[in-house]
Amino acid sequence: MDMRKSKVLAKMRRGETAISCKLNISDPRGAEIAAMSGFDCIWIDMEHVPATYLEVENIIRAAKIYDVDVLTRVARGSYNDLIRPLEADSSGIMVPHLMSLEDAKQIVYYTKFHPIGRRPLDGGNADGKWCLVDGKDYMKQANEERFVVVQIEDPEPLADLEEICALPGIDMIFFGPADFTQGLGCPLDFANPKVAETRELIAKTAKKHGKFAGTTGSPDNIAELSAMGYDFVNVCADVVILGQGYKQAFEKASAALKK
Repeated sequence: MDMRKSKVLAKMRRGETAISCKLNISDPRGAEIAAMSGFDCIWIDMEHVPATYLEVENIIRAAKIYDVDVLTRVARGSYNDLIRPLEADSSGIMVPHLMSLEDAKQIVYYTKFHPIGRRPLDGGNADGKWCLVDGKDYMKQANEERFVVVQIEDPEPLADLEEICALPGIDMIFFGPADFTQGLGCPLDFANPKVAETRELIAKTAKKHGKFAGTTGSPDNIAELSAMGYDFVNVCADVVILGQGYKQAFEKASAALKK
């Protein structure tokens, strides 16, 4: 028996761009709606959202009904915070605020199995199909079919960018522009030339070292980001879609009553 293969990795390995949506509302029904809409990946969050591991596991289960990947942004803490989403069968984890090459090395150590790292071994969870995947096959397939994403969202790690991108075990470099503007001292000034420069630099450096590049975008600029070299683009978020939809419906209904 084999682990479930990653839809995102398969698509990126074919040279295509994977399309993701972000969920801030920790409800498997929202994940199921997003998955049945056709996205390659659902990005869920444990950095900013008070999601429990049980909620994460149920969201992953809902997405898998439609063969859709889940990428879990983890909370920065102990090694358990890195591996529990993987064991719940998240196809990937995203580690926020990578700050240095040494930081990246420690992440690899805890998230990849031998011979790349020393991830703690337990095949008795959803990713290992409750011990139905042979132990050695589980370790090999987990290294090949699960992806580790590190976020560059601060200026500090740019000094180590070449070495971070060259590090075995890091699968994707993800540029986060919002917090990056804070690090520049110009919060939410996305027009700052350093933002565009860094976005291009990350895609170029990742490609140079055979790594995937990811970032946030929209349906309007995904083609531009793909041409720049980005293999993974998150194009929307549930809270934005719901907020805009509710607001438009209310305004249209209110206007109709005034006619």
